[in-house]
Amino acid sequence: MMSMQSVNTIPFPDQNPGTSGLRKKTVVFQQSHYLENFVQSIFNVMNFSGKTMVLGGDGRFYNRQAIQIILRMAAANGLAKIIVGQDGLLSTPAVSHLIRKRGVAGGIILSASHNPGGSDGDFGVKFNLANGGPATTSYTDAVFEESGKIRQYSFFEAPDIKLDTQTTRQLGDMEIEVVDPVVEYADLMEQLFDFDSIRTLLTSDKFTMRFDAMHAVSGPYAREIFENRLGAAVGTVLNGVPREDFAGVHPDPNLVHATQLVEMMFNGSGANQVDFAAASDGDADRSMILGRHFFVSPSDSLAILTANAHLIPAYRSGLLGVARSMPTSTAVDRVAAALNLNCYETPTGWKHFGNLLDASKITLCGEESFGMGSDHIREKDGIWTVLFWLNLLAEKQQSVEQLVRDHWAEYGRNYYCRHDYEAIDVEQANRFIEALRASLDSLSGKSFAGYRVQSCDDFSYVDPVDGSISEHQGVRILFANDSRLVFRLSGTGTKGATVRIYMEKYEADQRKQGQGTRTALKELGVIAQQIGKISQYTGRRSPNVVT
Repeated sequence: MMSMQSVNTIPFPDQNPGTSGLRKKTVVFQQSHYLENFVQSIFNVMNFSGKTMVLGGDGRFYNRQAIQIILRMAAANGLAKIIVGQDGLLSTPAVSHLIRKRGVAGGIILSASHNPGGSDGDFGVKFNLANGGPATTSYTDAVFEESGKIRQYSFFEAPDIKLDTQTTRQLGDMEIEVVDPVVEYADLMEQLFDFDSIRTLLTSDKFTMRFDAMHAVSGPYAREIFENRLGAAVGTVLNGVPREDFAGVHPDPNLVHATQLVEMMFNGSGANQVDFAAASDGDADRSMILGRHFFVSPSDSLAILTANAHLIPAYRSGLLGVARSMPTSTAVDRVAAALNLNCYETPTGWKHFGNLLDASKITLCGEESFGMGSDHIREKDGIWTVLFWLNLLAEKQQSVEQLVRDHWAEYGRNYYCRHDYEAIDVEQANRFIEALRASLDSLSGKSFAGYRVQSCDDFSYVDPVDGSISEHQGVRILFANDSRLVFRLSGTGTKGATVRIYMEKYEADQRKQGQGTRTALKELGVIAQQIGKISQYTGRRSPNVVT
């Protein structure tokens, strides 16, 4: 049995305000007792005693220290076993897969996703349930409540555990299994996709690709899968070594931050011009897809994957249904209707897809924020998305642009864009959204430059599986010509609030589908300003990021 002299019970300060995980500035997590409070609250609520869980992170600054703290706390709280990635690394999709494959009680992921890293950057902690997916609101609310009540935490006094080799170690009565962070995930990908077909494509002299890991955790996965298993040329993976500060790069795979890849695909020539490119974010659960001089909207990507899923080994028997987050464009809705599939519109947040996946109501799902996935795990999955695209390109023998344009010709084009106004004062942001909600009754039936408002609401969602209700998920304005505006506040940043505005315009006429996105959505952008009075409430004339 564990020697009780090795376990310390450490009191919190008298004034304990409680803590919440998710994403904060790194210095917040480094505060005395902050991380410990949140982790102890997880252990209290989840009752992991005598059970096994998975632990890993994206390698950002403070990842190593946090893992050592969590290991000692796990041992002191009576966990039977921890499965941890070598050097503390595990992508978010890999954690989800390990939880499901090993049948364990859950896991803790150390990541702030696509947020910047480094000592002055961001850090995050989240816990996933036994299905491999993010904890539901009821669990996260319980943990937050517990964090404000507890007065002590348990800690096993011991030297740091070496995590640099794959082996099994002991910490008191708890076993620590250090695993290869990549191999089991890579094996899963090989079961889902036609690696022989993709290998033929990647080793031909007529096709080239690049994958930008953005100095984040996807690098080791990409090198193993694309270069080692699929035979792509060495150097296909760019920025493939994880760095604690992501080498100063903001690891968000979009046109603003993945500058090296964007320059290559839109301005490169000769050896610098390739046929296909992708980038992934900090914890490898998102990806951006590019062709030559061509950007694939994540909303279009979800629709195209749905329309062509029958070409992929894992999905040849058909799809159970599809789901998208409410702000994501309705492009996939049109595909689902044509294929006679149920299509669910959920609030933003992957946990809402988890219920649908667990209930076998859907097979594919996705969000406009560069995240897509399927029933193989319960998280979005960046490398899975890239492999899906490569498999389609190998089967269809088309360029990225031609594949997308053929899709538009069949289903119509949903012009789509998102404007982010970041680091807005929280009170200002709340006044903005409350004023917008208050104006809804006056908007119905009103016309703006030929766009007549057909309906508008503050989106609420009743989960078809458990009946839970999610309210105030964003303001939707639907126009009679199948265009949409969506306004919502986002909580993914660590400074102030982010106001997000989504614009969508549908064009069925193939002759009119050649317009640029900015031109096609120009009128909607003006209407968004008129309806939302964004400059008035935010003090900003233009967004920080446009995707």
